[in-house]
Parts: sequence; structure tokens; C-alpha cells
Amino acid sequence: MTKFTVNNQPVEYLLDPDTPLLWALRDASNLTGTKYGCGTGECGACIVDIDGAAVPSCRVSIAACEGRFVTTIEGLSRDRSHPVQQVFAALNVSQCGYCIPGIVMAASVLLKRNHAPTDADIDAAITNICRCGIYPRLREAIRRAGRAAQGELVEAPAAEAPAEPTPEPAR
Repeated sequence: MTKFTVNNQPVEYLLDPDTPLLWALRDASNLTGTKYGCGTGECGACIVDIDGAAVPSCRVSIAACEGRFVTTIEGLSRDRSHPVQQVFAALNVSQCGYCIPGIVMAASVLLKRNHAPTDADIDAAITNICRCGIYPRLREAIRRAGRAAQGELVEAPAAEAPAEPTPEPAR
């Protein structure tokens, strides 16, 4: 039996201790927000917070989690009130959304340590692969989430006004 805490709830898995955390979360706990991407820890779709570190859950066994605290996207905030989730929604960061739980978890870990990360800090912490290419919006979203975590009101950017119609030439 392997015992640790997931989303502030004690869990006990009766699985092989070498079972990857990803599969224990998804299959045994029905926490399907953590996504399977590559199985090698390279893509970041399965990142969870383990004791304050962003960890690819496909690369860590449940035995290695014994006595530790694991937070998944579901445990970050059930109502999406976490600053990273709010800003990602306000700025319409995600496209297909598959990689977003892992990116949100990596960003939340970064912002726990550093509310005002530089571009270099963000690049070092967010190594997730996004096939849709959200990268141009990602840095700004993480910076805004850091400000939101500090209590600053963060609003969505104002939509551009539609262009005035061009009048038809007189005939």
C-alpha cells in the first residue's frame, strides 16, 4: 500500500508501487485533468505539483510519492478561481486545451516562488510543449497571473473596435 496526500485528501493506493503517478491519478482516483502526452516527461501535459515542485507525473512512481503532497489541476481550484486559471481564461490563452492543465500547474509552481518572473524565469520554468503554439500569449498571461496573485485586478484586454465600413463610391 502506498499512502500520500492528493489535493489535500489522504489516499492509499493498492497498486504496484512502480505504477506511474499519472495512471494512479487518472485510473484509480478519476482525476483526469492530468493528461497523458508523451510518457517520457518531455511534453509537460502531465505536470503536477509535488511538495511545491512541478513534476511530470508520468515519470514518478507512486512509491516515490509516499508521504508527500500532490496537487493536480483539480486540486488547484475546483471553481477555476486560481489566478493562473483566471488570467488564462480572461486572455483566451488556450486553444485546444490539451496541454493547459500541465502549463497551469507549472505556472502555479513558478508563481508560488516568484510573483514577478522575468521572461528568462518563465522560459526556464515552462518547458511544456504546446502544439497549438500559445507561446506568444503565455509570458504575458503568467506575468498578469503573478500580479493577480498579489491582489492586483487583472482584466482582459479591451477588444479592438471594428473598422469603420468604407463608404461605397458614388456612381
